[in-house]
Amino acid sequence: MPKTIFLVDDSTTILLSVSGILSKAGFAVEKAASAEEALKKFAAGVKVDLLITDLNMPGMNGIDLIKQVRTLQAYKFLPILFLTTESQQSRKAEAKAAGASGWIVKPATADDLLNTIKLVIK
Repeated sequence: MPKTIFLVDDSTTILLSVSGILSKAGFAVEKAASAEEALKKFAAGVKVDLLITDLNMPGMNGIDLIKQVRTLQAYKFLPILFLTTESQQSRKAEAKAAGASGWIVKPATADDLLNTIKLVIK
């Protein structure tokens, strides 16, 4: 059974391109265009093996999304990656403190993305 990766990004282009890369690599992909939509899917009991979220989104940002996901018993230990254009150390520290497992800076190559995923998904 393929591993399921949950992709959260307000950019339709990113959702399409990254989900294409993941699908080609054999992953099942769940998508949400906002943190709020993602939380609704989590509340509905979506089963995923990894969450990849954007940092800067309208409404709730990726750090707040991670904090919310970490409060849900079923997802306390879910690997979470940030996919963002930001690379400042302070933002990385903030994301790590919120519970992020890792960080991918956009634009990421397919190889960078898949290699990082292999590090956090078992």
